[in-house]
Amino acid sequence: MTDDRSRGRRLRFATEVLVLQLVVVVAVVVLTSAVFVRIEVIRLERAAEGTALAIAQSVAAQDDVRAEVTRLSVDGTDLDPADLADGPVQRAALDTQRRTGALFVVVTDDRGIRLAHPDGDRIGRMVSTSPDAALAGRETVSWARGTLGESARAKVPVHGTAAGGAGGGRASRPDVVGEVSVGFARDRVYDTLVEDSVPVVGAGLVAVLLAVIASVLIRRRLVRLTLGVQPEELVTLVQNQRAVLGGVGEGVIAISPAGTVTVCNAEAARLLCLTRPVGRAVTELDLPDALATMLDRTAPAPASATVVAGPQVLLVDVRSVFRDGLDLGRVAVLRDRTDVEALSRRLDAVGSMTQALRAQRHEFANRLHAIAGLLDIGETARARAYLADVQERGPLRYPVQHADRLTEPYLQAFLGAKGVEAAERGVLLRIGPETLVQGTITEPGDVTTVLGNLVDNAVTAALAGEDGSLGGRPRDGVSRWVEVEVLDDGSTLHLSVMDSGPGLASPAPPVFERRPGMPDEDVDVARVHGLGIGLPLSREIARRRGGDVWLASTGGDGHGAVFCARLEGVVS
Repeated sequence: MTDDRSRGRRLRFATEVLVLQLVVVVAVVVLTSAVFVRIEVIRLERAAEGTALAIAQSVAAQDDVRAEVTRLSVDGTDLDPADLADGPVQRAALDTQRRTGALFVVVTDDRGIRLAHPDGDRIGRMVSTSPDAALAGRETVSWARGTLGESARAKVPVHGTAAGGAGGGRASRPDVVGEVSVGFARDRVYDTLVEDSVPVVGAGLVAVLLAVIASVLIRRRLVRLTLGVQPEELVTLVQNQRAVLGGVGEGVIAISPAGTVTVCNAEAARLLCLTRPVGRAVTELDLPDALATMLDRTAPAPASATVVAGPQVLLVDVRSVFRDGLDLGRVAVLRDRTDVEALSRRLDAVGSMTQALRAQRHEFANRLHAIAGLLDIGETARARAYLADVQERGPLRYPVQHADRLTEPYLQAFLGAKGVEAAERGVLLRIGPETLVQGTITEPGDVTTVLGNLVDNAVTAALAGEDGSLGGRPRDGVSRWVEVEVLDDGSTLHLSVMDSGPGLASPAPPVFERRPGMPDEDVDVARVHGLGIGLPLSREIARRRGGDVWLASTGGDGHGAVFCARLEGVVS
């Protein structure tokens, strides 16, 4: 329970990123400001030391100060503090102190005894800091604490005058007769530090503010891109996605709102014959036109459709994906229906055969009854003649006019079964005069699909005409009819299907466009051809083999629409 509570109290990843960015920016700003302040402090200290040195050099170079210090710097001379407090050295030191704002200007003799000091009571006493370096002739700068507090101070030697040296018997003494010490208080040195730091602090605050704004924008974008999902949840999602996409037997392809493939499992790549599709635009992929249209985000997404992709017949389900009102693109699920479709077509052919056999069973039974009747009345000769006729023509006869023009066994049986179906609906199926097939069908599945769809549509169109004929005028004494012509040329099979229906409007409607199925009642004649997936599927199968299916005529004198097909590589 403690772990659950700790996970519940844990900050979200986007918030952690925001806080981390702010901490980093603030740390950088603080570090930069500290470095600037340190550099500024050093600069101010060096400037104070340089100023103190320059002032001390200036005081030590004044002639009256040099002369007076030379006169007073005599070994064993007793100094009168009262006289010194009103003397020229003190006046010069105080005047310099007032003009420069220094903390102190101190002048000593060659023993370190104060000849001038801001505090008159300290005149005549030994200085609080060592004067040895200056008295040795060296100029020094330093930070030290004296009687007036810590200060930046400079000490320079005071060189004696020639006259003073001669008059005072100082020919054997060193040239240095005293020192001048000038100092600036720490507060005075750093009085501009705050003012100089204001721009830096302001810039730092602006940088922090910009960092806050940028971090908030980055956090919002991160939340939007990840849909608010945490990193550990993303890991789980990726693992689950790989398990699901790799474990299902269906193809899955996902398209982003920009039209780029974001997900494509191995089954989808196999069904669509794609190579490394992820990251590529849909327009760059060699997809069937119907599938490309369904994946187009500007087009409405149909619930499902059947698409022919290469050698496969696919059932495609396309769905738009949204999360919190945000369009995430589309996902298509591909199911291979090639085997199911082939089996369905074969079952249709078997069903047609079964219906033909059922119809012919009645004819065969009638013939047996006729033979039995002839034998019962003693007409043996007529019974023998009748049996001979049956033996010559066969026990079954398909209701297909001019069936003798077609000798290919598969086509003969298939069109015979279709003729039975058409006859039961009141339509005559006949073989056209241009029919000639010398080879053998090697791809019955494709031939059944294309020819069967064309014949089924033609029968429906024939039934849709007025009284079953064009203008009520029967052709060859038959009111409703469908004519099929089949011709082979090498391995190519040519098909032509014509009906007695009213034909199609001119210009021809888009009969090869895939659209939802229609109910049997109230059929629109203009849309008879192309119901469901018949014509589009037939065309796609033919084109897959390098052939085609097309509308040869919308209708003419004495006939309705004429559809033609060319199937490559189906005849041996």
